[in-house]
Amino acid sequence: MVAMSIPRELLVDLAESARIARGLAMDAVAVAKSGHLGLPLGCAEIGAALFGYLLHLNPEIPQWMNRDRFILSAGHGSMFLYAWLHLSGFALDDLSRFRTQGSNLPGHPEFSLTPGVECTTGVLGQGIANAVGFAIAKKMKVSRFSEAKKYLDYDIICLCSDGDLQEGISHEACSLAGHLGLDHLILIHDANGVTIDGTLDKSQSEDEKKRFEAYGFFVQTVDGHDIVSFVEAYKRAKIALRPSLIIAKTIIGRGIGEVAGTPKAHGEGGIPFIATARKHLDLPDQPFHVSESVGKFFQKRRLQWQKEYDCWLQNFTEVQREYGQNFPRLEENEQQMENGIEEFFFEHCKSISMREAGGEILNKLADKNSKIISGSADLFNSNKNYLFDRGDFSAENGRGRNIAFGIREHAMGGILNGIAYDGAFHPSGATFLAFSDYLRPAIRVAAMAKLPVVYIFTHDSIAVGQDGPTHQPVEILAALRCIPNLDVIRPANGLECIGAYEAAFSRKNGPTALILSRQNLPLLSEIAHGRKGTLFGAYIARDATENLKLIVLATGSELSLVLEATEEFKENVRVVSMPCGEIFERQSKAYQQTILPDTCPKRLAVEAGIAMPWHRYVGSHGKIISVDDFGFSAPEEATRQYFGFTVEHVREEIQMMNEKY
Repeated sequence: MVAMSIPRELLVDLAESARIARGLAMDAVAVAKSGHLGLPLGCAEIGAALFGYLLHLNPEIPQWMNRDRFILSAGHGSMFLYAWLHLSGFALDDLSRFRTQGSNLPGHPEFSLTPGVECTTGVLGQGIANAVGFAIAKKMKVSRFSEAKKYLDYDIICLCSDGDLQEGISHEACSLAGHLGLDHLILIHDANGVTIDGTLDKSQSEDEKKRFEAYGFFVQTVDGHDIVSFVEAYKRAKIALRPSLIIAKTIIGRGIGEVAGTPKAHGEGGIPFIATARKHLDLPDQPFHVSESVGKFFQKRRLQWQKEYDCWLQNFTEVQREYGQNFPRLEENEQQMENGIEEFFFEHCKSISMREAGGEILNKLADKNSKIISGSADLFNSNKNYLFDRGDFSAENGRGRNIAFGIREHAMGGILNGIAYDGAFHPSGATFLAFSDYLRPAIRVAAMAKLPVVYIFTHDSIAVGQDGPTHQPVEILAALRCIPNLDVIRPANGLECIGAYEAAFSRKNGPTALILSRQNLPLLSEIAHGRKGTLFGAYIARDATENLKLIVLATGSELSLVLEATEEFKENVRVVSMPCGEIFERQSKAYQQTILPDTCPKRLAVEAGIAMPWHRYVGSHGKIISVDDFGFSAPEEATRQYFGFTVEHVREEIQMMNEKY
């Protein structure tokens, strides 16, 4: 047991702060006529203990590198976080603008919009995986620099709900956290036992304490409304040599007697009773009231935080003086790779799969940029994305740059986001393209939050053949392309693959999905500009020699097929490789017209996926050779023959188009 004594005066201030925070949450939800009251009211004492006593922050410098990272996984309870950030002195909009257009107080917290918000947690469970990503990033940082612990001694704290812990991603992420021994990770479970449809026992009966102990967590159960008990548990968690879970028993919606402890506390059910509740809390009629005592208390708190920061900065400056001004920045060279990587393909490869090419390129990039880390959902051997001679990240080795996520695709996505939110590393993770739907919610949040995560998806089409329709991702390319701000790049040869990796790892404002073949693809040495062309999203692979009448578009493995099929039509047919439509759409209209001029409306698109994404490019005069049904189990040649991905079939289509128009 850790002896813990809170002076009575401080305890009074914390209790008073909890009362005021409840009032702020009620007032904001009442004005907006929208929002969740249950968690902000039920966790008020937890918030007081954290922001009023335990956390190390700097409201003046929200991104201070040694701040404690507080993550609200239960993002629906956003007014909990906004109320405490407001009291702490962070630069928030007026709380009366909660959930209004243009405010930095959205319904669910969003990264980079609101000072003090560490991440866009989105749907339930994601924040827990994000917290694990933050914890992995911290362990990597302190392991790489011998002096790091002198200035990086922060913790990662995640407040989660019953719903967060029911989502499967939380099981995946916490299992990995325990295995990796992430001792600076503290989960706080708002255990109120109430979900939207009723009490938790309607859908759950396992022993949570035993489950997390089996993961390897240090687990404690406390009364979440008892500030002293919570503080003592938190202090014990800080010195545990493993990740921790504090099960805080709370009453959802505490403070509004008519809904407290019931499903009605979710959402706006308590709004009609707020006026009565405010009277019971002895709050004045004026909304958004902060008492003089609480105002003074947090003024002192801010001074305390500033002193802590000044002391830290003095120590950090001394470390910088000893090790250099760039310490502790990681090496990063954003220049393009040396041309020697191109020589590798031309000298050693007659043909190569894009997954193998990607592995070579990724290792070359990692040589130049120590921020790059690579992970896989138990498929390093198949994805070919292992970083050789750079070690495996583990409980014993925080320096390793390869993360074995196990068969946990969803957690991998959420953890990669957490690492990207931290900002010290450039994360990438891999699995089969057919499995990408398992991490789709995390990809969507990465795109929304503009995180530079790189996804490496291999086994990209019906060409996986005998694995059958469950592993032939005919619709997934289109599904990924539907996500705003996600670049989807499908290279056709080694040079395009170089360009794809350069584009992915140089992108700063969003994620990229690299779509790579399992089967070998021709070198296509006649296309010397494929690397540069990929950086523009689309380019002319071979132009018509005389009068342009038809444009044929292709990606990935279908490009070589199209080049062969159009050989006899060179006079009138242009072949366009479009590895990434999203990058192409960001180019100037002038460039787009040089590739797809309006003067040539006759177009044919060829891709081993569903037709949906291509209608915008082929128009009313065009045609698409696609796969608009699930595949079947047979050798690659048989599947390609059945769906029309043969030289003969493409030639026939071109001939018919020439005759028809």
